[in-house]
Amino acid sequence: MKKPLVGACFAALLIGATAAPATAAGDGTSAKPRVKAVTLAGTVALSNCSGSVVRVPDSRPTDPALVLSNGHCLESGFPAPGEVIVNKASSRSFTLLNSSGGRLGTIRASKIAYGTMTDTDMSLYQTTSTYRDIESRYGIKALELNAARPEQGRKITVASGYWKKLYKCSVDGFAYRLKEGNWTWKDSVRYTPDCQTIGGTSGSPVIDDETGKVVAVNNTGNESGERCTDNNPCEVDENGKVTVREGINYAQQTYWIVPCVGAGNKIDLNRAGCQLPKPSARR
Repeated sequence: MKKPLVGACFAALLIGATAAPATAAGDGTSAKPRVKAVTLAGTVALSNCSGSVVRVPDSRPTDPALVLSNGHCLESGFPAPGEVIVNKASSRSFTLLNSSGGRLGTIRASKIAYGTMTDTDMSLYQTTSTYRDIESRYGIKALELNAARPEQGRKITVASGYWKKLYKCSVDGFAYRLKEGNWTWKDSVRYTPDCQTIGGTSGSPVIDDETGKVVAVNNTGNESGERCTDNNPCEVDENGKVTVREGINYAQQTYWIVPCVGAGNKIDLNRAGCQLPKPSARR
């Protein structure tokens, strides 16, 4: 995992080692697809990770807003393999950012609506604010989760609220299984080498530059070339062949979430089409 950060001194050491990212730019004069100006608006900084305020296509302005991050960023620690957390009380706070990374204010969770590190590495917090509250007070609209699977070759931006940085690259491909220590994730997004994400970028939304929608959540990378160990995930194909890609980073797809969100932004793991892992399910 892209390790959660716990100290300002460690943060200062890391930030100096990272090159400044490029910014997205639109091109309205060519035949190429129009590129959205991806910014940090709607991202949040957690105490140890990154995240974003997100909505599904059917979310309503009066629904309680959701914050997306990683399962390994939960305040309760890493969920065990097979563990799924649903509707657990939480009062965690998130620093909401504007387009340039400036601090707008604080929003607060009412519960962990969903969290797991099984098959995916994902957490969704329900907040005490509605989307309308956030937009009227801060002028910020939630990022929309794309209901479709991301496509290979698409240009993407990893938007880190913790570091207030944008990392730009493309979808290089997909890992059938991504194994890291005790955890295994399905159909993970692999970045091209341009996205050199670091500790603290965990939970960042991965945004499709053309649509402006969230297609994945950043979570890990192979740091030192080890095979399938903590902080050194390996890819495993359908035939069991293991591939190690040192220096390459990964994310977990988020289109899985969309069918699992019902009326009022409630997580309903029994909805048609919902494939997120369920509590106590045999895996």
